[in-house]
Amino acid sequence: MPEILEVEAARQVLADRALEREIARVHAPDAWFLKRGTTPAALRHALVGNAFTAARRRGKQIVLDTRDPEVRLGVHLGMSGRVLVDGEEAGDPLVYASNRRTPKWHRFGVRFAHGGEFMLRDPRRLGGVELEPDENRLGPDAFSITFEQLDAAIDARTAPVKAVLMDQRRVAGLGNLLVDEALWRAGVAPGRPAGDLSGTERRQLHRSVRATLRVLRRRGGSHTGDLPRSTDLGCPRDGEPLRRATIGGRTTYWCPAHQV
Repeated sequence: MPEILEVEAARQVLADRALEREIARVHAPDAWFLKRGTTPAALRHALVGNAFTAARRRGKQIVLDTRDPEVRLGVHLGMSGRVLVDGEEAGDPLVYASNRRTPKWHRFGVRFAHGGEFMLRDPRRLGGVELEPDENRLGPDAFSITFEQLDAAIDARTAPVKAVLMDQRRVAGLGNLLVDEALWRAGVAPGRPAGDLSGTERRQLHRSVRATLRVLRRRGGSHTGDLPRSTDLGCPRDGEPLRRATIGGRTTYWCPAHQV
C-alpha cells in the first residue's frame, strides 16, 4: 500500500511526464472520490484549458500546481491508488492490492489536448482528489524531519509510539510498514507510550527513520524492509520469535527480545 516512498515515485512520474501539457478534459465519474466540497463541475472549470506546472509532495499528499496561481490540485493515493501517465505506472506493483489495469477503477484523471492522459486508479476507492488542499494540516515531511521536529511530535504523548509516528498531523508520510521497520531497527517496542522514550531513544529513533527511508527507497519500496511480517519467522537480528498485535488500528510485528 502506498506510503511516502510510493507517493514520491508517483510524484516523480507526474513531474517527469504530466507538466506543461494543456488539459482538454476532466474524468471524474465518482463524486464520492472528490473531497472537501470539490465537484466535477468545479474541477472542469479549474482545469480545462489549464496545465500543471509543478508536482510537489508533503508526506502522502501530492499537490499539483497549475498555471493559475489560485488553482492547486491535491491527490491522495489512499491504500491502493496508483498514478498512470500515458500508461506508465509509478513505482513497483502494490503488494497488498490488485494491480490489474481495470478502467472502472479509474476514479479521476485528465486528458491532455495533444494526446495522452493522467489517471488515478484506485481499486479500493480509499484515495481522493480535491481543489486547494490544506497542506498545513500535515506535520513535517518524514524525508526531511529534524530531530527537534520528531522530538516535538513525540512530546509527552501517552499514545503508543507507533500510533504517534503514523499520525499524519505529527509526522507526514510514514505508514504501517515503514513505522514497524523503523521501530525494529531502533530497538523500540511499538506499544510503548511515546512520551516514555528517553532522549537517547528519541535520537536513535530519528536516525532509524532516516536510515529506513534511505535504504528502502534504494531497494524499491516500503515492502522491502528486513522485518518479516509473520510470526512463523524469527527476528533477523536475534532469532527470537516475532510478536503480532493490533496497535494504532494496524497489524503490528515486533521482536520482544531487542525492542524494549
